[in-house]
Amino acid sequence: MSQLVFIVFQDNDDSRYLAEAVMEDNPEAEMQHQPAMIRIQAEKRLVMNRETMEEKLGRDWDVQEMLINVISIGGNVDEDDDHFILQWN
Repeated sequence: MSQLVFIVFQDNDDSRYLAEAVMEDNPEAEMQHQPAMIRIQAEKRLVMNRETMEEKLGRDWDVQEMLINVISIGGNVDEDDDHFILQWN
């Protein structure tokens, strides 16, 4: 049985940087561009690292900023100041 976790973002400038960072941190993930949104999915776990996003943006970034652009998520959330993790427990 597949245990895909996913996150879907609005397709805008911030989300494109975020999607690039997520793919860098999760090379096994699959990214799908759909009308007005970007969906990223992976088996069992996706990790979003603050440090990677700051490198992409060239500025400080708070993990909570990401939520402005989120349309939907699938998976259990584990979040702190440095990471946003989606996984099935």
